[in-house]
Amino acid sequence: MDRLLGFNRVIDEDGICDTPVVNTVNISDASYTNTSGEPDPNFDPSQRAFYYVRVIEIPTPRWTAYDAKFFDIDMPADTPMELQDRAYTSPIWYTP
Repeated sequence: MDRLLGFNRVIDEDGICDTPVVNTVNISDASYTNTSGEPDPNFDPSQRAFYYVRVIEIPTPRWTAYDAKFFDIDMPADTPMELQDRAYTSPIWYTP
């Protein structure tokens, strides 16, 4: 099992994590905060390394939430108001 940094989220043997990421989206205000995460405590700046990063971003307001706030309208109940992106990187090489 792996523990994801800063979130106490555990990945099981099948590579699945059942704990959702922190969600701070305020739909009515079309805002969010980004206060989660922390640096890697195992990072050794004197050691050469490479990293490959897979990221699940925190949820953020979707454009529909911004429009609802700006135009002061109620969106239909089935309108997605949040967005959660994923990102993948190529290897990141670190040389001290």
